[in-house]
Parts: sequence; C-alpha cells; structure tokens
Amino acid sequence: MNRRPLSALFVADAISLTGNAVAQLAIPWYVLITTGSPVLTGLAVFFNFLPAVLAGFFGGVIVDRLGFRRTSVIADLASAAAVAAIPLLEATVGIELWQLMALVFLGALLDAPGATARAAILPDLAAAASLPMERASGIRGSVQQGSQLIGGPLGGLLVAALGAPTALWVNAASFLFSAALVAWAVPPTPGRRQEATSFLTDVVEGWRFVRQHRLILAIVLTVLATNFLDAPFSVAMPVLADQAYGGAAELGLMYGVFGGMALLGSLLFSAVGHRLPRRPILLGGYLAVPAMYLVLASLPPLPAALGTLGLVGFATGGLNPVIYTVAYENVPSALRGRVFGTMRAGAWASIPAGVLLGGVAVQALGVVTTFLIIGLCYLAVVLYGFFNPAFRQLEKRQEPVEQPGIPDGF
Repeated sequence: MNRRPLSALFVADAISLTGNAVAQLAIPWYVLITTGSPVLTGLAVFFNFLPAVLAGFFGGVIVDRLGFRRTSVIADLASAAAVAAIPLLEATVGIELWQLMALVFLGALLDAPGATARAAILPDLAAAASLPMERASGIRGSVQQGSQLIGGPLGGLLVAALGAPTALWVNAASFLFSAALVAWAVPPTPGRRQEATSFLTDVVEGWRFVRQHRLILAIVLTVLATNFLDAPFSVAMPVLADQAYGGAAELGLMYGVFGGMALLGSLLFSAVGHRLPRRPILLGGYLAVPAMYLVLASLPPLPAALGTLGLVGFATGGLNPVIYTVAYENVPSALRGRVFGTMRAGAWASIPAGVLLGGVAVQALGVVTTFLIIGLCYLAVVLYGFFNPAFRQLEKRQEPVEQPGIPDGF
C-alpha cells in the first residue's frame, strides 16, 4: 500500500484548482469594472469555458495516447505560460480587451487535458493506496470544494488589494506547482496500448461509449441542462455583489461560504458515502439548487444570502463524488481519457451559450428576474430526473473496470 502518489495528486489538484478559483473571480471582475458591461463580462467567461468543451472532445485522445502523468505535467506548464502572459502584458505594454479574451481562451484550452488526465489517473492511485473509490472520489470532491473555499475569498482579497491582473500571478504559479508535484511524486501508470487507429476514430470511440451507456448518458444530459442554467451564476454574482452587497470582498465571501459548506458535504460523503444510497444524494442535491436561486432573487440581507449559499453548498457537496464514482466503476481504464473528456465536454457544452445568454439576461432583465427564471427552470429539470429510470442503476456498485495497458513513462 503506497499512498504518497495519491496524496500528491490531491495536493496538486488543490493548488491548481485554488489558482483557477482566483482567476474565475479576477477575470470577470476586471472586465466588469473596466467596461461596466455585463455582456462583455459574460463574453470573458464564455472564452474561459468554450475551449474546455473543445479540448474535452479532442484532448481525451491526447490523454490516452501520451499517458496520464505526462499529459498532466505538459498541460500545466503550458497553462502557466498562457496565464502569466496576462499580468505580464498589463505590467509592461498594457493589455487590450481582445488580448485578454485570447489569453483566457488559450489558458483554458491548455488546462482541460491536464484536468482530464488527473481525473483518469485517480482509480490507479486509489487502488495502489487500497482506498475505496467512494472515499477517493469524496476526497477529490472535497479538494474541489475546498479550492473554492480558499480561492474565492483569496481572489476577492487579492483583487481588492492588488488588482485583478496581479491576482492572476497566483493562478500561473499554481500551475507550475502542480506540474512539479505530479512529475516528482506520481509514478507512471498504465496507459492505452498503441493501436493503428486514427485520431478521429478515437474521438468517436469515446462518444460512442457515452451514448450507449444509459446511466452515463443520463448523467451527462442532466449536467448539460443544469450547467446551462448555472452558467449565468458567474456573470450575475459579480453584478449582485456590486449592486446589493458592496464589492469584490463580499463576492469572495459568498463564494467562500458556498465552497466551504460544499467541502463539508464532500468530506461527509468520503467518510460514509460507501454506505449510503447514491440516487437520493444525487437528485436531492440537485433539488436544493433552485431554492438558492429563488432566495437570491429576493435580494435578502447578506447574512441570509450567506446562509442560503451555505446550506445549498452542503447539499450539493456529494454530487461530483457520486458522478466520479459511477464513472470510475463503468469506464474501462484504456478508455478513461476519451470517455472522461467526452463526458466533460458534453456536460460543459451548454456553458458557453448559458454564459452569453446570462450576460444578456442580466443586462436586459436584471439580476432578480434572471435568478427567478433560472430557479423555476432548474426545478423542472430536476423533477424530471426523479422519473428517469436510468438513475435507478446508480445503486449497482462494482469495481472499476480495468484493461491491459502500457506504462506512460515520461
């Protein structure tokens, strides 16, 4: 039993995701303050998510061909260079809005294969550490939520004290740290055998697996719909904080409370998730989200808004761990890069459109009306999930599917 590689992966993910959380607050805030336009703010978020969708479909093949560890390291190094260029240009010759959009696009495009690679390597490291998949998935979900807990307030403080461009140095440094830690502590793991297949054939293979697996397809379609409705959140929250609660520090506090309580939910799942039914955790967690939008639409006092965000964060803390566990149990190891990339791309495909429409809705209708519409639509999507027979398969537990492979080396 060797837990050092798994621990190193969790730490690398934590640092990288914390840096991303800082950037996700800093970039929209920078655009909103410099332009005053929710539409342009939504456009900046759009360019952060669109490349993740594209890289999800095509980057998964690269992950399988290069190997999990190698892809993670190369992607992190490239992302660090793209992100660091933003504050570097700002501090030297100045940066135009189109340059910012282009670098945001490039950074997200390079980051996506690395995230897919770290997700694909988790089952092998969990097996080496003799850790149940529910517990490993719960810890990974806790890492994600903990990153929001730290990154949200940190981003708010950095932006308020030093400005958004300076805060992006934190994101660039986080990518470098993640690359170094994975290269040093994570050993080579089995990748796919080299086969005489075309790149397009491999892309189609990942999509075919998702389409033919009823439970995986149901999960992807559900997350596709909810992500579309959640996409305006990153555009509307800066506007809400600016108009109703004060500014960037309050925005960071709201993100931090949500992430902190989601962290507690993920930690609880990692401790007892292997004993709990999965279907109520998944659907019940999603059912809490529309309540958050309806409460925020009433423009409650800041303490009430924080309390609502905290309760919903806790309820949703088990969502990603359940989804990860189901994917690890049903996807063969030799297909993880392609299938996980396809799942990520499919689930995120609606986010760019949701971000753009959200920016337009916030500017045309206001935050209150936008949140009210989102809450009602979200409720309809989640209620349909209770009648979808595919989700009954959530309770079928099994060991992760393995296939022969070759070491990825470095």
